[in-house]
Amino acid sequence: MTEVRHLRARYRRILRFATRYILQEWWFEVLLPRIGLARIAKRSRAKRARGIARHFHHVAVDLGGLMIKVGQFMSSRLDVLPPEITSELEGLQDEVPPADFAQVRELAEADLGVPLSRAYSFFDPEPVAAASLGQVHRARLSPADAELVGFEDVVVKIQRPGIGEVVKVDLAALRKIAARLNRVTAISQRMDLPALLEEFATVSLEEIDYLHEGTNAERFADNFRDNPRVDTPIVVWERTTRRVLTLSDVSAIKINDRSALIAAGINPTAVADGLSSAMFDQLFTHGFFHADPHPGNIFVKPSSGDTRDWTLAFVDFGMMGEVPDALRGGLERLVIAVAARDVKGLVASIRAMGMLLPTAESAPLEQAMGELFARFGGLGFAELRSIEPHEYKDFAEKFGRAMREMPFQLPENLLLIIRAVAVTSGVCTALNPSFNIWTAIEPYAARLASGRTGATARAILGQVVTTAGVLGRLPAQLDELSTLIQRGRLSIQIPGVDRRLRALERLGRKATSAVIFAGLLLGGIFLRPDDMILGWVLIGASAIPLLHAVFAGTTGRDR
Repeated sequence: MTEVRHLRARYRRILRFATRYILQEWWFEVLLPRIGLARIAKRSRAKRARGIARHFHHVAVDLGGLMIKVGQFMSSRLDVLPPEITSELEGLQDEVPPADFAQVRELAEADLGVPLSRAYSFFDPEPVAAASLGQVHRARLSPADAELVGFEDVVVKIQRPGIGEVVKVDLAALRKIAARLNRVTAISQRMDLPALLEEFATVSLEEIDYLHEGTNAERFADNFRDNPRVDTPIVVWERTTRRVLTLSDVSAIKINDRSALIAAGINPTAVADGLSSAMFDQLFTHGFFHADPHPGNIFVKPSSGDTRDWTLAFVDFGMMGEVPDALRGGLERLVIAVAARDVKGLVASIRAMGMLLPTAESAPLEQAMGELFARFGGLGFAELRSIEPHEYKDFAEKFGRAMREMPFQLPENLLLIIRAVAVTSGVCTALNPSFNIWTAIEPYAARLASGRTGATARAILGQVVTTAGVLGRLPAQLDELSTLIQRGRLSIQIPGVDRRLRALERLGRKATSAVIFAGLLLGGIFLRPDDMILGWVLIGASAIPLLHAVFAGTTGRDR
């Protein structure tokens, strides 16, 4: 009963947090602008965003569970969230106090069907890592199991007691919040929140299924079986269940420990190149990638006397991403466009992947990407450090504003790709300050381009035919254009102008209503001492333009 009350309290706390800030933003972003006070809302927008993010950070750390994952997810949504929110949530770590070992032991023994002392010859009660969904302990297999699998040192990942019910409650609350927000036109036009949440839920539920994680580890190992630079732990299936996962211990030097790498005679720059190569192999060769490649999940193992001087050992395969064939084709075109600094090709590939609505204007995005390539495209981290901070700030604000104004809809798998590449790039830069993601991706772009030779040739041929057709029709079209100009019948249609004009007309009508409301109200207040009846009539009549200013256009949408 106590646990049920605790879960209900958790559910209500999440909903209270969301309701409070939904109402706050409705007041500032909907009500105030409708009565002519948009300037007040704009002036406090950045401060409000920081306050929301700071409060959510506190709630997430206090509640744990999925809330920390939600915060990490939000910190990567640079496409739809302002920097005041994403920067505040960047430091949200998936680290919580370890669960009581007595409860952990009880769960593990219930799942394994035997006492820990029989399953393992040694089991350390102190976890080496504790996160919101599970924790990891060092152990040694029993002699019989060690003889069977060929090793004895293992790590045992055990689910936090009760986390399954916590995840269900968190998802129920998040689904309710998403349904509420999806009723807001400004949000539903930019993203499908319920669908995005379901993709997040799928990933989260897979992350607490350790049988699924074990399968992921074996699939990852199979993909890299011919790559001597990449190592993965071996799953001990005899000691693995849905809530307990036993793996060979591949821990070594953490990949971001640069001084330890140098002390071991390992070149950090070579490790950075090896990591970026492994990530691009996952994305473009295998279509199956590690979605959380932070430094705690990658070790560098020094040579053990063979011809290899070091290997990269990946761990934690709970969060993995798939690259569907259709998306992989779009990514290939995007990589080729990035390597060639082809802005139009880049935007076309973004549209082809379904990231932009079909009616979206591409000119603002082309301009933003063009400026990005022109200013920062060929620079590595060492060169970027020489740029004045205010130039970064000005460009980041302009670029971020352009991105948020575009009608982007990033599916979960694409978001995981972006996050994986960003985290990988950060780790590589820490190892090698001169690391340049543009340069690292060029060999893959060249290989992809050569692999698409036939398709490219057909595309070029198609372009030649299309161009020839356009040139053939050009004289007639010019003649027709000249005739229209002479007759004064030429009209120009600009995408989006009609919609914006209608919005301006509606805003003008609301502003007029707001002015009439203020005039009637103030007039009634001033007249009431001398003519109480007329004063109250004017005050009462002011409600009509007020209602129009607040609610006019709330049910309609721009077509």
